[in-house]
Amino acid sequence: MSVPLPHTAEPLRYQPAFESLEDDEAETTRELKEKLHQISEIVHRDEGHAYRSVHAKSHGLLLAELRVLDGLPQRLAQGLFARPATYPVAMRFSTTPGDLLDDAVSTPRGVALKVVGVEGDRVSGSEGDVTQDFVLVNGPVFSAPTAKAFLGPLKLLAATTDKAPGLKKVLSAALRGLETLVEKAGGEVATFKTMGGHPATHILGETFYSQVPLLYGPYMAKLSLAPVSAELVALAGSKLELGDDPDVIRQAVLTHFQHNVGEWELRVQLCTDIEAMPVEDASVEWPEDQSPYVAVARLSAKPQVSWSPARSAAVDDALSFSPWHALAAHRPIGSIMRVRKAVYDMAAQFRSTANGVSVAEPKTLTSLPD
Repeated sequence: MSVPLPHTAEPLRYQPAFESLEDDEAETTRELKEKLHQISEIVHRDEGHAYRSVHAKSHGLLLAELRVLDGLPQRLAQGLFARPATYPVAMRFSTTPGDLLDDAVSTPRGVALKVVGVEGDRVSGSEGDVTQDFVLVNGPVFSAPTAKAFLGPLKLLAATTDKAPGLKKVLSAALRGLETLVEKAGGEVATFKTMGGHPATHILGETFYSQVPLLYGPYMAKLSLAPVSAELVALAGSKLELGDDPDVIRQAVLTHFQHNVGEWELRVQLCTDIEAMPVEDASVEWPEDQSPYVAVARLSAKPQVSWSPARSAAVDDALSFSPWHALAAHRPIGSIMRVRKAVYDMAAQFRSTANGVSVAEPKTLTSLPD
């Protein structure tokens, strides 16, 4: 069955001129690595275990299946999506801080996908791998336009890691109240959400976005993952009671997948206008009236135990998720993506060394614990 495609302008072909190195990008990368390493060291000291520098706390670890849709038109049938196929996927739901906070400190939600069994030409550094990762957050734009601009907020996060977790809960409740007032007035404040003012919503009802672009064959694109099964759609915008359970988000995911399935659409937004849809400013939302998100695959997860210590050891400790685990057809682009390569490699190496666990790209997911 062919996929209907909205009438839009033709997608632009990628040109190297659409990317430009920031001033002092190498120094920015060094400082980002330093601050993220600092976060990891503090949490390792406090917890006796090494976690990710960001998105440390997992809330759901799912074994899923990605089915590339039939009949995609040429401009969508690129890279991973070039032909109909089905792949196993590891999904990791998380929230953004690098320390393991009580869920009452409500921050943006994320999901990372590791698609396994993907053949084709690879980006530099992932030769021999058969994975394609997508890293997404529940907002359409990144919190800063460039890597250099992101350095300031990251320094603040590093400075507040492990600082007064009880006060963070109080601050989070106050920020959620402020964010609600701002949203009622028709706006939002990214800093409020990042520091704990994110609405206390169910993570399985969220739509997630890559926020920053990647190649899509000869074109450029952003991705989104949107719930489509009735049970997940019903959770969109639904509130979680942030009571005494510090892991209420994890428990909500466990409860859902005890008896329910989950289905999402993986969607692609192609760049059709480099002025309206820049590569080097991650704070700009690409206008959907010029280029809507279009489904290219369906992701499904059956009922399962969505989190356990054994599954955490296999996914949280032994896997790393990076947009640079990729086909050449989906090479990350833009300054945020460029610095991620070195930063994510550093974080994975720190966890591997500190925990004494090999962090490697899988060839299959058959050994993922039930």
